[in-house]
Amino acid sequence: MHHSPPAPAPSDGTGPALTQGLKGRQITMISIGGVIGAGLFVGSSTAVAAAGPAVLISFLLAATLVVLVMQMLGEMAVAHPDTGSFSTYADRALGRWAGFSIGWLYWWFYILVIPIEAIAAGEVIAGLTSVPSWIPALAMIVLLAGSNLLAVRNYGEFEYWFALLKVIAIVAFLVLGGLAVFGLLPGSDAHGVSNLWSNGGFAPNGGVAVLAGLLTAMFSFQGSEIVTIAAAESEEPKKNIKKAVRAVVWRLGLFYVGSIFIVVSLVPWNSDGLAAGSYQAVLDRMNIPGAGRIMDVVLVVAVSSCLNSAIYTASRMAFSLARRKDAPAALAATSAAGVPRNAVIASTVIGVVAVIANYLLPSVFTYLIASSGAIALMMYMVIAITQYATRRKEPQPGEVRMWAFPYLTLATIAFIAGVLVLMAVLPGHRLELWLSLALAAVLVGVGILRQRRHGDRPGPAGAEAAPAGRPPRTDSSPR
Repeated sequence: MHHSPPAPAPSDGTGPALTQGLKGRQITMISIGGVIGAGLFVGSSTAVAAAGPAVLISFLLAATLVVLVMQMLGEMAVAHPDTGSFSTYADRALGRWAGFSIGWLYWWFYILVIPIEAIAAGEVIAGLTSVPSWIPALAMIVLLAGSNLLAVRNYGEFEYWFALLKVIAIVAFLVLGGLAVFGLLPGSDAHGVSNLWSNGGFAPNGGVAVLAGLLTAMFSFQGSEIVTIAAAESEEPKKNIKKAVRAVVWRLGLFYVGSIFIVVSLVPWNSDGLAAGSYQAVLDRMNIPGAGRIMDVVLVVAVSSCLNSAIYTASRMAFSLARRKDAPAALAATSAAGVPRNAVIASTVIGVVAVIANYLLPSVFTYLIASSGAIALMMYMVIAITQYATRRKEPQPGEVRMWAFPYLTLATIAFIAGVLVLMAVLPGHRLELWLSLALAAVLVGVGILRQRRHGDRPGPAGAEAAPAGRPPRTDSSPR
């Protein structure tokens, strides 16, 4: 049966438009898969080793923060769906300098996610095939970039299946873990929950370690906000954003906190086996055959998903910045399929350069990665401040409302500020904080200069509505 292509999203006449090519089921899986990456399957072991069983508190605090931030972002995104998401909302509420600086910071964050995930996938595949790791790393980037260039529905379909496989893996892990905890899993060497207190107590390394675990947990949750960017390319953005914001609570609770509970219950927090990754350590204790190979497959799927999302997210933020005349105009060009092809290509090329830098200049790559270490927290802070300012200007929000405004919003801002101070105090995170702050300071300075020189935009920044009857232009940059 022939289906006509999805209609392009309306343009404001300042540049070409994106297509509404994402389906509801794809948006749902993007929202679920956004926060399920290698940080959960492997990286969580670092937090467990730092905080012991009390890492549960770390993950509960981090999950609570993300839920609050997503509720704030949902309030703004349902009222004004936009590909630029929080960058556009900051532009409107705080000034051009704010949208400019957080937009470029966020783009930089996801530019660096591209090589991180590609390198991780390359190392796993190299271990399975004995080929040099840089070959599968670059091949993965080219494959997923090519998919993103064809049509947004390709990104959505890849992400749908990636996320579905990750969800199946986590649900299977939770079921097996639950059976093991209750002593119902045949052949398992682990059962019960005595590991929660029998190896030096619930918080063997004290409260400071719980806060250190919080930082690892915080960065594991990065990705929830992608759904507000992707939903702008769906036929029912408001409905999809509302659905995703509602799902974030149970998703974070079940997948993250539930998984970590299984890990610290079945594996001693100071076990040597955790070095291989928290999930694999548990599967090994359960005597699951081929646990290592199973986790290799799950990891390749997880990092491929994150890589796919990174290319998509970086390109859409670059496109939005170009539409607002805060990035080179060529980045706003779209193909006949409604894909911001120049933004995809530019973001991918820089990601490839970073992969090459990792192999040729590893010390430089280390500093590049550190420069994005605090950007997630800065993004959360900007979202909270923007929601506070927006609500002051628009006292009657739409269908999604931030709870207990302004008290929870202000409490969230204070909490994020406290976590940034914590990064300054803890030795292992100081470099990340100062490099991220230095980059932010440069971008804020440039943004302020641009605002003074060109002024704020007339009308809503990044507006999506178009004059009736004006078709979007394609294959061109904005005039």
